[in-house]
Amino acid sequence: MMVAALLSSGTAFLGLVERQFTISLSLATHQLPLWFLVFALFLPRIALIVAWFQGGLVPFHLHGIIPLLFGIFLPRVLIMFLIYVDQGLSLWFVIHLIVALLVWAGGGHKITHRRYR
Repeated sequence: MMVAALLSSGTAFLGLVERQFTISLSLATHQLPLWFLVFALFLPRIALIVAWFQGGLVPFHLHGIIPLLFGIFLPRVLIMFLIYVDQGLSLWFVIHLIVALLVWAGGGHKITHRRYR
C-alpha cells in the first residue's frame, strides 16, 4: 500500500515537472503577431514596413527619429527591442539574437573575402 502511494505521488510529480517544462518553452506571442516574428527572421526591413502599414506597431509608440533610423540602419536591433518590450527575454528574443549574431558575423567575412579578389 505504501509503495503504491509513493509510486503514484512520484508519477504525479513527474507529470507536473514535464508540464511545467513544456509550458516554459512555449513560443508565446503577445502583441506582436506570429507572422511578424517568423518573417522578421529572414527579411527584417520588409517585416517592419508591413507591420507598420497594418498598424501592428501602434501599441509600441514608435515616434520620433530614433526608431526610424534604427528601422533603416539596424532593423534587427529594433525588432529585438520590440520583442523585449512585448515579451521580455523570451525564446523569440533568443532566436532573433542568434540570427542577428550569425548575420553580422557572416556578413563581415563575405565583404572581406570579396575585397581581396
